[in-house]
Amino acid sequence: MAPDRTVAAQARPELEFFCFRVGELRFGVPSENVLEVLRAGLLTPLPRTPSFILGVTGHRGQVLPVVDMLRFLSKGEARIGPRTRIFVGVSGNYVSGVVADVVLGLRRIPVADILPPPLGGDQAAEHLLGVVHGSGPADGLNLLNFSKLLQTARQRAVVR
Repeated sequence: MAPDRTVAAQARPELEFFCFRVGELRFGVPSENVLEVLRAGLLTPLPRTPSFILGVTGHRGQVLPVVDMLRFLSKGEARIGPRTRIFVGVSGNYVSGVVADVVLGLRRIPVADILPPPLGGDQAAEHLLGVVHGSGPADGLNLLNFSKLLQTARQRAVVR
């Protein structure tokens, strides 16, 4: 008799992440924080906003700020091209768009495979839930604490 899926999932619990790549970095965001994925359209820049806010776009009757994750984490700068996507992320009352060069899809990751963020890392490590090593150096994944990231982004934008 084949084991029940529920029993198998309890034996090795997993979490589901929305995975994307921006620049050379691969990220995962808990799937419950992602509403949908959009094509990157026209962004309206806003004066006197932090550099990590690329601008705003209209989405379903709302004004949606769009965050450049690379600039926010001081890892470079995202480039908007014809294949660029924006995923709509939510945490509590905060909703924001985030630039993604490539959407890698949903990935179920066993909790046991999630390693803590590197000690003594840069300021980006404070926004990580953990890291997952892949089969090769390009297969690793940085798992974002999206709620904390949006909260910090909002605080930085308001302080200015």
